[in-house]
Amino acid sequence: MPDLLLPDPEPRARRYPIISVDDHLIEPRDLFEGRMPSRFAEAAPYVVEFDDGRQAWVYEGNLYPNMGLNAVVGRRKDMWTMDPTRFDEMRKGCWDIHARIADMDIAGVWASLNFPSLIAGFAGAVFSQSKDQELGLACVKAWNDWHHEVWAGTYPERIIPLQITWLSDPDLAAEEVRRNAARGFKALSFPELLVPLGLPSLYTDHWDPLLRACEETETVICLHTGSSRWSAATSQGGPLELYTTLFPVNGFAAAVDWLWARVPVKFPRLNIALSEGGIGWVPMLLDRLDYIATHSGAGGGVGGPGAWDGDVTPAEAVQRNFWFCMIDDPSTLGARERIGVDHIMVEVDYPHADSSWPDTQELLADRFAAVSDEHARKMTYENAARLFRHQLPPEGWC
Repeated sequence: MPDLLLPDPEPRARRYPIISVDDHLIEPRDLFEGRMPSRFAEAAPYVVEFDDGRQAWVYEGNLYPNMGLNAVVGRRKDMWTMDPTRFDEMRKGCWDIHARIADMDIAGVWASLNFPSLIAGFAGAVFSQSKDQELGLACVKAWNDWHHEVWAGTYPERIIPLQITWLSDPDLAAEEVRRNAARGFKALSFPELLVPLGLPSLYTDHWDPLLRACEETETVICLHTGSSRWSAATSQGGPLELYTTLFPVNGFAAAVDWLWARVPVKFPRLNIALSEGGIGWVPMLLDRLDYIATHSGAGGGVGGPGAWDGDVTPAEAVQRNFWFCMIDDPSTLGARERIGVDHIMVEVDYPHADSSWPDTQELLADRFAAVSDEHARKMTYENAARLFRHQLPPEGWC
């Protein structure tokens, strides 16, 4: 078999100290070791080796292989597949924090926010849907402890701490948010849509304890495309490209749902970041909100006078409470002031197939060539540093 991985790329010239607000980690096989209560030690997720060389996580009798396209940076493109991937077939930066920092240095990425992979689900849904709910909660806490101790804790200046959610009980979830905020966590991964996961709607007060805890601790709620396992695709048998093309629709649908559930009205200081949905749909949403305010939404519309009773208009709430990130949206950059240039951030999406690594600096330099230095600084690192309260690099780093 030919080598799957390419040689290490040369470090790229640094123009901006990039803060990427959407990357991923592949959980290392020892993540749960020593972090579970003794009564759950044997029931914790573990990696199994098959006779044919395959590897997969096992949890409650189910297999969770590492999907190929989730870990392809540094890999030959002719070897990109959906097939399960072994740890030794991935670039080490996928699952080893020291190697990850080295890969961030290659691309000129100063800091990174990292979402989970399939064993947890992007927002912890796998554990929250455990048959043994006590075991599931223990897994959530173990994952967060590992992230605090190892992934973010080893290089706290480079990794923005993000926790997964206990979705089965918003009161317990709020307790976990407060526990993690006290030790430096800045973000919470949460499903972008709830009903597709069989969870209560945002149009109830069910989630208020969790949302209140996030607002009070300044914990950013991160809604990652795909975290709800929902897609706008309606046809059976479509290719993978059908689903990845529709990623921005998830961002649009999530923003509209959270908006009209009046989350920004109930929690005006809550920050909601939309990951991997791009920014191309945001001007359309703002225009649509302004239009329906004088048409179908006039006087409260079918929702009645209480459909919106905020201190700002729905469009203004989008610009105040929501934050957006882009890998590459060149056609929309001209509308950045309509969106709100103070709320646009960039993502690298390492180690997924959509990632701009290792050429993120070159890509952004090209896209921002006609953008003012002030706006470029905001989008590449200043906005993210402000939102996630993260330190900037020392002078001379870039």
